Amino acid sequence: MDKVTVLAQYLPPDAAPLIGRWIDYFKCEFKISRNRGTKFGDYRAPHLGKGHRISVNFDLNPYAFLVTTVHEFAHLHTWNEHKHKAKPHGTEWKNNFKKMMQPFFEKEVFPPDVKQAITSYLNNPAASSCSDLTLYRSLRKYDAPKESVHTVEKLPLKALFKLKDGRIFRKEEKLRKRYKCVEISTKRIYLFSPVAEVEVMPEA
Repeated sequence: MDKVTVLAQYLPPDAAPLIGRWIDYFKCEFKISRNRGTKFGDYRAPHLGKGHRISVNFDLNPYAFLVTTVHEFAHLHTWNEHKHKAKPHGTEWKNNFKKMMQPFFEKEVFPPDVKQAITSYLNNPAASSCSDLTLYRSLRKYDAPKESVHTVEKLPLKALFKLKDGRIFRKEEKLRKRYKCVEISTKRIYLFSPVAEVEVMPEA
């Protein structure tokens, strides 16, 4: 099976041929990865004889998969131009991300709300990475529904929730941008992103 056919299983189909050409043009090892709870994708610069490497989580919806893929290719392109002199999500990366996103805007592969969120993100120099919550929320609307999985911001105060590693927490008040949560077994306090995905515990 050729790479474009494989990519079309994960990306909006109109986007797959261009991503396939980028993989060839940049001589990049592109891997569709298992889910990694802390990140959607990853870029590794050439090192110890290995070339450019990009990985993207397999379970993202097609729009999130494409945004993540372009995000990582923008890192690759920025590294080619500036090596280690550019900041990871600095002006050079942002300009490349904007340029590399343009063909997909022209093909109209994104729903209007996602396109608007990407545009706003790119015009906001304060947003340092794709942890931009507006963009994240707009992409997440296109996920397949998951039973019992919710984001922390959607839970009521004092609700109990569980992480994949089995630890149980109680949601407390919001502190600036994150929610204070107490781990039940240790009474330690942790700060959670509003969009962290957790499993709701049934009420006793």
